Amino acid sequence: MHSVKLTMTKIIFVLFVALGFHSTVTAQENSPYSRYGLGDIVPNRNILSRGMGGIAAGISNSRYLREVQSINFTNPASQASVSNTIFDVGTDLAYRTLKSTTPASKFTSANAYFSYLQLAFPVTPKKWIKKDMSLALSLGLKPVTKINYKIESFKRLSGIDSLNSLYEGNGGLNQAHIGTGFRYKNLSVGVNVGYMFGSKEYSTKLEFINDSVLYYMSNSANKTNIGGLLINAGVQYETVLNKDQPKEIPKVLRFGVYGNVQQKLNGSSDDIRETFSYDGNGGIFRLDSVYENLNVKGDIVYPATVGAGFSYQGQNWLYGVDFEMTSWNNYRYYGKTDLVQSSWVARGGVQYFPAKQNSPTTKYFQFVKYRAGFYFGNDYIKLTKNRPDYAFTVGAGMPLTSLKRISYTGEYVMLNTALEIGNRGNKQTNIRENVVRFSVGISMNARWFQKPKYN
Repeated sequence: MHSVKLTMTKIIFVLFVALGFHSTVTAQENSPYSRYGLGDIVPNRNILSRGMGGIAAGISNSRYLREVQSINFTNPASQASVSNTIFDVGTDLAYRTLKSTTPASKFTSANAYFSYLQLAFPVTPKKWIKKDMSLALSLGLKPVTKINYKIESFKRLSGIDSLNSLYEGNGGLNQAHIGTGFRYKNLSVGVNVGYMFGSKEYSTKLEFINDSVLYYMSNSANKTNIGGLLINAGVQYETVLNKDQPKEIPKVLRFGVYGNVQQKLNGSSDDIRETFSYDGNGGIFRLDSVYENLNVKGDIVYPATVGAGFSYQGQNWLYGVDFEMTSWNNYRYYGKTDLVQSSWVARGGVQYFPAKQNSPTTKYFQFVKYRAGFYFGNDYIKLTKNRPDYAFTVGAGMPLTSLKRISYTGEYVMLNTALEIGNRGNKQTNIRENVVRFSVGISMNARWFQKPKYN
């Protein structure tokens, strides 16, 4: 008889690897709109879901089908279905094109960044299994928002001199969390407790240009370090549609709700006004400090989010619909509002799995999962008019482990991919952003951290 023993030192080792991976892979988007709110929001879905338009409310690992499991961290209730140790990691490559109407201009950039790293494992006591109950734990690390822009303007001031202005921003928020999911029969509940950390850095550098007079360059900068707890939770309920046909593969309808309450994060801000010069390496050399106000404490109000949806899953088909709302109108930064508004998004997606129960393992492409979807909503940043935010997605889940090994051991590795082609803005907004995002993730299922014992 086997008993499971988790080795915590190995889990801690994996988390250190995750932190190192985060620091070396992460990069930042390049968008002028990241100046507002908390920056550009990173997709809060795993890559499996992104291939289906980001549906997540009703997505969970099936108890009735042998399949590659993944971690749906958007709805923590899905963690209750974890029956093997899962290690998920994802990266993104985003190609962004900015188009300005006034003045007419175009800018493109390509950025690769870390998307998420997740670890989950079951901790269900043996007595619970007979009662149709399960319990699992998870740990994770992921970015939440990204701030990165660099805009330079040159203009002539009437009756004065030429002025060169450089606007820069960097930073963003990340989240490390620990979570749990509990299932009793058809009902699952879950919660993630996370720590949000990061920074907002903004600066404006001004340089007057004159042929005969030398002006000192000025720099107005603000940096805010942010930290605080964020708790999100979820519920899922599933029902088998063909209970009266026990010889058939179960067809499962699953409903889900998830979200987080409004939360206050702690801020520590530094305000600096100075004159400066550039050194030989292009770095800033301070000439004189005009004004400093350091370590100013304040609150950042992070808004509430709620999402709901459903999914249907059978032997060959999975499809679902989600709807999500976030109350960004309640966002506050040191008591001040910003050019943001409450947002909503509707999602729909489908997955097709060609394999039948008797499909030969020699036919590889019958065991590939093909996905497609879309999403549509409004951007949470509002300058003058609403900006629509929408995209079409496709994806695939491709086994990297021998299909025979999957059948016999249940230990396997899956490569998940997603391609998102989207747009923020339209002809009525001054700046439109076209985004092509290619995402790659590895989902590994194994009996990690387990030591067999024989009685």
